[in-house]
Amino acid sequence: MSFKVKGRVTDILPLQTGSSARGEWKKLDFVLEVPDDQFPKKICFTLFNDKTEMIRENDKNHEVEVSFSLEGREYNGKWYHNVNAFKIDRLEKGSTAGDQPPPPPYNEDDFMPAKEGDNDDLPF
Repeated sequence: MSFKVKGRVTDILPLQTGSSARGEWKKLDFVLEVPDDQFPKKICFTLFNDKTEMIRENDKNHEVEVSFSLEGREYNGKWYHNVNAFKIDRLEKGSTAGDQPPPPPYNEDDFMPAKEGDNDDLPF
């Protein structure tokens, strides 16, 4: 199951690396501030291995849309959760419908004039 959320990148944590029985790994966490009524919420997302390159330091304080999945696992009787990001879309100013100005009004010069004697046989 996947989810999407829009918000502002507030923090990018240092890259973590290590090795396991499966080989070398990289992990990068970043924090997204999501508007929620009166009090914005902060969510920490995780990027693994080649996905760590999806976010850059200059994304800080920019609006993005993050596609993510939730994962939970049990270890020694305790449950741990990850919010794994798998796609990040950068949002430009004016990219949402509410931010765009309305289209200009039409005027007579926007339409081609009809020729006299033109019979249009099209039914629409």
